[in-house]
Amino acid sequence: MIGLAEFQISTLLSAASSRQAYSRRFNLAAVNELKRSPMNPRISQLLAGLETSGRKLRQDSTVTCLITDSRRVVPGALFFAIGGLRTDGNLFVEEAVDRGAVAIVTEENLGSHFPIDYIQVADVRTTLALISRKFYGTPDTKLGITGITGTNGKTTVSMLTQHLIGGQDSVGLLGTIRYDLGQRTLPSFRTTPESVDIYALLAQMVDNHCTEAVMEVSSHGIDQKRTYGVDVDVAAFLNLTQDHIDYHKSMEAYYQVKKRLFTGETGRCPRQAVINIDCAYGRRLLGELPEGIEASTFGIGVEAVLRADQVKLFADRTEFQLSWPEGSVGVSSPLLGRYNVSNLLAALAIARAKGHGLEMILERLQSFPGVPGRMERIDEGQPFNVLVDYAHTDDALAHACEMLREITLGRVIVVFGCGGDRDRTKRAPMLRAALDGADEVYVTSDNPRTESIDQIFADMRDVAGSENAHYVNDRKHAISLALDAARPQDCVLIAGKGHEAYQEFDGTVIPFDDRHVARDLLRLKKI
Repeated sequence: MIGLAEFQISTLLSAASSRQAYSRRFNLAAVNELKRSPMNPRISQLLAGLETSGRKLRQDSTVTCLITDSRRVVPGALFFAIGGLRTDGNLFVEEAVDRGAVAIVTEENLGSHFPIDYIQVADVRTTLALISRKFYGTPDTKLGITGITGTNGKTTVSMLTQHLIGGQDSVGLLGTIRYDLGQRTLPSFRTTPESVDIYALLAQMVDNHCTEAVMEVSSHGIDQKRTYGVDVDVAAFLNLTQDHIDYHKSMEAYYQVKKRLFTGETGRCPRQAVINIDCAYGRRLLGELPEGIEASTFGIGVEAVLRADQVKLFADRTEFQLSWPEGSVGVSSPLLGRYNVSNLLAALAIARAKGHGLEMILERLQSFPGVPGRMERIDEGQPFNVLVDYAHTDDALAHACEMLREITLGRVIVVFGCGGDRDRTKRAPMLRAALDGADEVYVTSDNPRTESIDQIFADMRDVAGSENAHYVNDRKHAISLALDAARPQDCVLIAGKGHEAYQEFDGTVIPFDDRHVARDLLRLKKI
């Protein structure tokens, strides 16, 4: 099995640096599990208190690790046959047996003649989460865990919260960009990892003397039981706008999944909820919280527990008046834009819910280093502004353009694309947002995956005014054209990929980082 150090070096240097590539090449939990305590439990200990619909247990073997990928099975592994969107783990139980699994956890009845032990359950994902929690010694109970969900802003709020309530040494982080474990950092391979990975990573945070942990919680993660059973102290709801409709099928279904984080449907209710009441879905959620959950609200210019008024936007900072029941203070934030006021309010509301004084917390704000790929400025001495941002929904793109309009003296030029094999219904709204918010628009590739770029473009061309956009298949060429078009005091926004360092084409992952591409092009254009 590949060593952890070898994996970290190879993934950082290779083209396979995507989250998808990580998950294909490497089961993070497998390595962590094999390196943990020699006090490995027996199957009966892991099953104690869990409901099963059938089982064959002759050996009651010792379990060395929990595995969901048959290719990663080693002797002593307990293999979970998970049914997925693309394949079914039950198709690979024979491989797991051949590789030395001590037992299989499945929703199928494997029969009395199956060569090794098996446990039949109603829901493998739920069982995986509950067994993982036991296997790792309930690490979530040893940390004050904050779970942050919403369509936009999860990464910014999670990293802000981490910084404000203690920093990387004492506050672990599981998010889109990285996993901070106290004494080391790993590259993220999924916003919300599989449940076995979550508990393995939380256990490492405990071992490394973290006292808090902040998690981005995606709708996929909730729906697929990846966060099931996690003991969340504070759950935060940021907003809900159109995204992932290809998966959830409707905004109502999308909302209902997000709501589970607050209602106990993920196995446990949070003790406190922090909710954005600028968002209509947030106001609805506030009225649908179960009894006993303490709620704190935030918003801009509304009657909320934490409220921002007199917002002033500048090219290098944002200022506003912050009010809460115990006081009021003027705030100068290095984060740009009105939506970052909302993100900061969320982080401050979380800190307050955890018992931190806001005056002390605000002192730490000026040292916040920012979030990679979130309104990240690219400066090579050019006479116009260049920003790279992760905005990949119509709402996020509209807010980004609105913010840039307020701080840009010249024109706003936008480069963006839509991913392939994903929600086609958001493509036209994204182009509409770009056309409404920018003076010039370059539509290009994002992650086409297996879909034709011509089909992606075709889904946008029904939008009124779409003929005013420039359609450029190659993303680097589109960025180059936008930079050529920029004049002094203009702003070029390169949107959609942010921190991502890759593009996906028809099953192939290639290196591509908007920030590096923009810097290289700006340097070349100065020669």
